[in-house]
Amino acid sequence: MRLRFAIPFLCAVGIGMFGTATAQQPASPASSAVEGSENDADHVAKLSDDVIWRLELSDIAEVRTFRYTGLPKGSPNGNPLILYAYSFIPKNLDRTKKAPMVVMIHGGVHASHITGGPANAANITRELLEQGYVVVAPDYRGSTGYGAAYEKAIDYGGKENDDILGARNWMVERYPFIDPARVGLMAWSHGGMIALFNIFLHPEAYACAFAGEPVSDLMERRKYLKSLPNTIAESAGAEAAKDDEEYRKRSPVTYAAKLTRPLLIHGNTTDETVHVSEVRNLVSALQAAGREFQYKIYEAAPGGHHFNRIDTALARQSREEIYQFLRKYLKP
Repeated sequence: MRLRFAIPFLCAVGIGMFGTATAQQPASPASSAVEGSENDADHVAKLSDDVIWRLELSDIAEVRTFRYTGLPKGSPNGNPLILYAYSFIPKNLDRTKKAPMVVMIHGGVHASHITGGPANAANITRELLEQGYVVVAPDYRGSTGYGAAYEKAIDYGGKENDDILGARNWMVERYPFIDPARVGLMAWSHGGMIALFNIFLHPEAYACAFAGEPVSDLMERRKYLKSLPNTIAESAGAEAAKDDEEYRKRSPVTYAAKLTRPLLIHGNTTDETVHVSEVRNLVSALQAAGREFQYKIYEAAPGGHHFNRIDTALARQSREEIYQFLRKYLKP
């Protein structure tokens, strides 16, 4: 029933998802702007959630969507892929001064940046805004809600990492009050994997990163996640899904020795989505490489994979540890 009434509701309020945002003009209604999305339930849900973002946060933030371009899906000589993202700018921000920014990366393989659910994204985004951060949240290639072609453009552990860097660069170029020297990454799960790739491979772009329960070691992950070969096949073809080297190439643990920026990692021993063995392998690789970083493995924290994103006392305490880490390097 919720999906049935989503489109009339959107038409009534006059807010859509996929218009190109500028500083002067909010995203315009464009429910058919995504090719092949007309009968896509994920697209309808995305349009509805776009309204909820504004209802949730418009009291304290300028909430916008924007489109930008990324690497081609296939051939390097192909057309750049059009990508999608949210931007959140505190309404009380003094734009005459430089401000820090947090790049918030959603989890899942085929998922998107949504307000609710166990990821609790709207609440966490509000917490960041209240501390004085600009927030950008890319819906990188492979995300849902933008039509089948966009979802099938997935490049797990590959070009999706460049999509995040592209959103960061777009914001810095678009808004001169964002301090390029005070940009941090904050993400969990698959988003944590992307955050690791960005801080390892593009240290010039970020001051620090938090990776919660991050997918870290695909060779380890393949042992317990039967769907992983299908994900690799979606991204790089059936032959790649049989190639150990492909899994290593797409694993953050492979690049641990490249860390030069502050990094905080969280794990949970009862996480059934990202087994703690992956996180421990990452920690071991960083230690073996002599890298400086911080980490904490929680013992059987209630909530499993989402233990520090839900609204419990432990979750709030754990998030405060993250925020203290971010404040140290981003100085909001």
